[in-house]
Amino acid sequence: MIMKGKIQFGALVIGGLLTLALPQLSVSQSDLPELGESDEESLFIEEIPSVFGASKYEQRLSEAPASVSIVTAEEIRKYGYRNLEDILDSVRGLYTTNDRNYGYLGIRGFNRPGDYGTRILLLLDGQRLNDALYDSPVIDREFFVDVDLIDRVEVIRGTGSSLYGSNAVLGVVNVITKRGRDFKGAALAASKGSHDSTEERVSYGNKYSNGLEMLISGTNFDTDGDDRLYFPEFDDPATNNGVAVNGDDEETKSLFTKLSYSDFTFQMTYNDREKRFPTASYDTVFNDRRNKTDDEQWRLFLNYKHSFANQVELNADINYGRYDYHGDYVYDYSETAIPDLVVTADEAEAEWWRYELQTSVYSFDRHTIVAGAEYRDNTQQDQSAYDPFDVFLDDKRDSDVWGVYIQDEFQVTDKLALNVGVRHDDYDGFGGTTNPRAALVYNPLDKTTVKLIYGEAFRAPNAYELYYHDDFFTTKPANDLDPETVKSTELVLEQGIGRHFNAIANLFYYKIDDLITLITDPADDLLVFDNLEEVETYGLGLELEGKRPDGWQGRVSYSYQDAEDKSSGDNLPNSPHHLFKTNLIAPAFSQKLFAGVEYQYVSSRKTLGADEADAYSLVNLTVNVPDVWGGMSLASSVYNLFDENYGDVGSEEHIQSEIPQDGRTYRMKAYYQF
Repeated sequence: MIMKGKIQFGALVIGGLLTLALPQLSVSQSDLPELGESDEESLFIEEIPSVFGASKYEQRLSEAPASVSIVTAEEIRKYGYRNLEDILDSVRGLYTTNDRNYGYLGIRGFNRPGDYGTRILLLLDGQRLNDALYDSPVIDREFFVDVDLIDRVEVIRGTGSSLYGSNAVLGVVNVITKRGRDFKGAALAASKGSHDSTEERVSYGNKYSNGLEMLISGTNFDTDGDDRLYFPEFDDPATNNGVAVNGDDEETKSLFTKLSYSDFTFQMTYNDREKRFPTASYDTVFNDRRNKTDDEQWRLFLNYKHSFANQVELNADINYGRYDYHGDYVYDYSETAIPDLVVTADEAEAEWWRYELQTSVYSFDRHTIVAGAEYRDNTQQDQSAYDPFDVFLDDKRDSDVWGVYIQDEFQVTDKLALNVGVRHDDYDGFGGTTNPRAALVYNPLDKTTVKLIYGEAFRAPNAYELYYHDDFFTTKPANDLDPETVKSTELVLEQGIGRHFNAIANLFYYKIDDLITLITDPADDLLVFDNLEEVETYGLGLELEGKRPDGWQGRVSYSYQDAEDKSSGDNLPNSPHHLFKTNLIAPAFSQKLFAGVEYQYVSSRKTLGADEADAYSLVNLTVNVPDVWGGMSLASSVYNLFDENYGDVGSEEHIQSEIPQDGRTYRMKAYYQF
């Protein structure tokens, strides 16, 4: 009955979206907007003024040399998204995995167990966030910015190494934050939810008459998590019959500051997250609350941006990053029936500076040229592991990388543009690499865009993959690990329908050589990173999105991907063939109340064992009352409405092939704007 209810609910959401779209599907010449029509009557795609991350400058979505999705602040609030992980789960072709310690982002069939999502580059206002040790894009509560401070999230699919270098292999996610003027004073938010979860935020933002603009915000999140998690792999009286008790709690504190004056912008972000993990990963003792990790991160950004009268723009960035990690892992040292429990420590410290200088020339004889140089100085990449009796790892490193790039967007005709770019990077560890990208963008009609894109990309092995080991418990160092190299081809069709709808079709093909993968060496049962010879993935994405002036908006999407290890002929683990998503925002009572509903389907995925993680469907529902009284707004959300029982694929460090996820949960949230 529950499955039947989910299918009916999903059909209801799709039906609501199609009800909006059907009046628009018959397009005559009289339906096309004339010049001078109001913004309210323009295409949905035109209501998003620009995308930055695709070319490192603002451009219309139809001009970007990539397939791009945008999630706006309005959608974030009305769908009740709690963190960046929730936001990205709603986007076509993206899916996340959570091992009840960290969240990992997947795209186009790639969410490799054990690699921390390193093939996706995460930006904050155009500034690189991936750290200098693990190269990980943080998407869970480790992400630096409260979702209430996000103006929009740009998802740029495809290879981006021609502009960004390493990590921009499968896509780039650029989070654009709000400005002080968007607050015009103080704001408070508080929420209460399942598992005794609480969250509080205090913000202040404004722009002053002297030109100074500021935004400062602090958030505290605390949850007990699921206090009784059952893992059948540990179902034995000696391990509490497989029940982990009070081992899932989490506490996170974050601070965000943004100051702008004249041509200068300064940002400071801080996040400190402590999380217990109940999975007994890395062969630790099950059901011991001392198993936990603590991640503390800082980022400082200083940007100078000046536009000259001759349509030349100069950008200069100085970035500083700091990452401190500490993990407590409990092991049983006893060789008898009497336990001898010892807490071992795993630590990492990373510090780095990044400098970038970029010049942009606009409208130069039908050309838009971007050229720049970047230097990253990783001054500290230290890893250690020890117990009270011995030190297993004490590895101290530093490294540097520099890169130069140039891109030209040439308007060949009024309807055809050629975008060509190339970047060369040089690593002190393995030398140089050059990666091009070329895109033809053709607009045969006012509302029709065709994009043909070819790109090459790479991912350098990070310090964790190269050097981490304990040589006793679980891991050993890699041997001659090579960078990954990628070649990709894409075809994108974007078609406006009527005044408020847009349809997208996207075909893609990737060939990846030397894919870096965490494996268990059968010779000694230790974990080690190694290169796979060749991986291919291909697929398609389809989407219909729309927004009407009366407040109705939504999208429906389907993605197919096939990612295969060519040497074995097997599909990659944690790679679903099918993703289906539907979102709908419905206004009521003269737009005094909004219901945001979404349906997400993820097909079965191969695990690292002999079985598969079952397909699952999730339905989330949020009701927003935007103006209750005097600046007060309320929201109520139910996640996994039909209490779906499902799991995510575990990694090599887990005994479990599947990690169980939350059932039905709720959250009540209140906002107050002074």
